[in-house]
Amino acid sequence: MTPIAARFTQVINARPGEGQAALAGFALFFCLFCGYFMLRPIRESMGIQGGVENLQWLFTATFIAMLVAVPLFGWLNSRVARLHYIDWVYGFFCGNLLLFAVAFGAAEQGIWLARLFYVWISVYNLFVISVAWSLMADVFDGAQAKRLFAFIAAGASVGGLVGPALSALLVSVMGPSGLSVLAAVLLAIAVALKHLLMSWRAVHGAGRPGAAQAENPRRPVAGNPFSGLTRVLQSRYLLGVCAFVVLLATVSTFLYFEQARLVAELFPSREEQVRVFGIIDFVVQAGALTAQLFITGRLAQRLGVKTLLALVPALVCLGFIGLALAPSFAMLAGLMIARRIGEYAFVRPGREMLFAPLDAEAKYKAKNFIDTVVYRGGDAFSGWVKSLLDLLGQGVVLIALVGAACAALWGVVGWYLGGKADTASTQPVGPHK
Repeated sequence: MTPIAARFTQVINARPGEGQAALAGFALFFCLFCGYFMLRPIRESMGIQGGVENLQWLFTATFIAMLVAVPLFGWLNSRVARLHYIDWVYGFFCGNLLLFAVAFGAAEQGIWLARLFYVWISVYNLFVISVAWSLMADVFDGAQAKRLFAFIAAGASVGGLVGPALSALLVSVMGPSGLSVLAAVLLAIAVALKHLLMSWRAVHGAGRPGAAQAENPRRPVAGNPFSGLTRVLQSRYLLGVCAFVVLLATVSTFLYFEQARLVAELFPSREEQVRVFGIIDFVVQAGALTAQLFITGRLAQRLGVKTLLALVPALVCLGFIGLALAPSFAMLAGLMIARRIGEYAFVRPGREMLFAPLDAEAKYKAKNFIDTVVYRGGDAFSGWVKSLLDLLGQGVVLIALVGAACAALWGVVGWYLGGKADTASTQPVGPHK
């Protein structure tokens, strides 16, 4: 190993031989998040175009779309070798992006196209990110996950920095149509990086726990199209992950709706809204990247996954209490940014570490069910709860108090699950009851 390579592995907290795979994971997430965050400001402006008061309907439509999509992807996962599953998923979404590029060129301002794109990209985002993290949990074991997932997640933050900047710079030149084509190209590059990671796994993963024939990536994942649901219902641990995700979605939705309402009031034009959302995304990703590179991995190694999963909810709980005491746009924006930085830097890597010790069926099917149906179900449910709270007429104060209670419970569940994962990362792969 050259001195530069040795220094690089030390900086990213890797061991000899892991640098190439860590870089490939970093680059894969860069491509995914750069493409998504180029399109996210467009999605936000299209959501506002349909009326902020109708956002809960879009969340519900997204949840219904998930209910339809998850069994179909589960069926594919049961019939296509794990080695090629992501090729099919990403190839499908590449085709979708190109179709939207054509549609935007023909009828960019159509209200129903805006609503369809909002729902579709919400489904797209969760699926492509979920299967990417399934891949990482498949390639790396529990101990490697604690050391490397923070650096790999930093690729998402860099992509999240570049994506909004590209969107703000190019939206006037390329429009939504051109940005959709560029996102499709980045998704195709991610497929090539996936093959590099699975090749590395074939060489370095032979002796790891769970590398039995049943875990052979050249075979489809065991189970049927609905086995993700049945695995969740059979495991207290996975049910706990569901509770964690629902509480995360509830806190996020409350803040998201308030942000959308205020941006719609303060910035009436679509170009202003796209730029505002792009700036917020840029600030969030810059803060998350700093934490991922210098804090997250070492914090996970020293204090465990439970710290990653409980720290942010505790801070969000305090932020909601501050919002109840001093409701203002500045306080809301600060809380929203802090929550998202914490989610990207600590909660998301920690949440993915929960799956690293599990078997392939849990990593692909149960995880996909949780990341899509459960997450969007939590979104839809909390969206209607938020609308109900609005009808009570107590303003931001009541929402902040309910959000604080949800964040406190979120932290308790995170501490419990993280403690289980810290213990499981030293044990063989199993169903994790």
